Amino acid sequence: MINKSISLYWVLSILTVFSIFSCQQPGKNVTGSEYMPDMAHSIAYEANTYGYYYNNRWGSEGDLHKMVQPRIPTKGTIARGSVGGIYGFGSSGSHQGIALQANGAMPYYYSDTEDERIRAINDIVKNPFPITDAGLKKAEGLYNIYCGICHGDKGDGGGYLVRDNGGKYPVQPANFLTDEFIASSNGRYYHGIIYGRNLMSGYGDKLSYEERWQVIHYIRSLQAASKKLEYSEKSNTLNSVDVPAALLKKEEVATDSNTMSGDTINSIKR
Repeated sequence: MINKSISLYWVLSILTVFSIFSCQQPGKNVTGSEYMPDMAHSIAYEANTYGYYYNNRWGSEGDLHKMVQPRIPTKGTIARGSVGGIYGFGSSGSHQGIALQANGAMPYYYSDTEDERIRAINDIVKNPFPITDAGLKKAEGLYNIYCGICHGDKGDGGGYLVRDNGGKYPVQPANFLTDEFIASSNGRYYHGIIYGRNLMSGYGDKLSYEERWQVIHYIRSLQAASKKLEYSEKSNTLNSVDVPAALLKKEEVATDSNTMSGDTINSIKR
């Protein structure tokens, strides 16, 4: 009789527990207790956030935290935020083994704040396009349309809007020929073209990715002319950053020659 009472006690206890759990009401983020949910409730993860799923069984929260940390980019890839990079093969970017997207658009991961402007100035150093005569010719027209009216056809800040008989102009446009601007990184110009600066509005919606960089090349050529230096497809004596196309062609020829000589040697060995 006692054994039956104990058994009945346990049966009633178990039934009571199941009854209590079965009466759990679901909340905003809790489904309650379910017997065989059959994936009726999916786990909704928020994008671009770090969230640890408490029912996870493959590792600890610390393991997951390590997994979501940024890693060193894979060799040969372009890191996020690298605006000096363009993808694939193409004539204008063949020296880097990269080419533009069909619509000429490229992402820009710097916001319109002073801190981000400084970051862009420090990060963006090299012009991804080589110096070419065709590029400078194209950029001359673009510069005269969008830039010259304020900055002047020589880049000295004496454009049409600030002419002597043109009335008062609130702010003197930047003079690109000063030592400060000549020493500035390409990122200063690129960020300014995207967002503008002071009274100058941005031109990111008017100039494509390549056009922006070609305009920067043209500004550099004006700076070189003011210093009686050369900035062309053949030579660049203004700085050590921007690369003339002729220099790249020499490197390509040298590389091709080395490859050809190796092939020739192999054929002789055969």
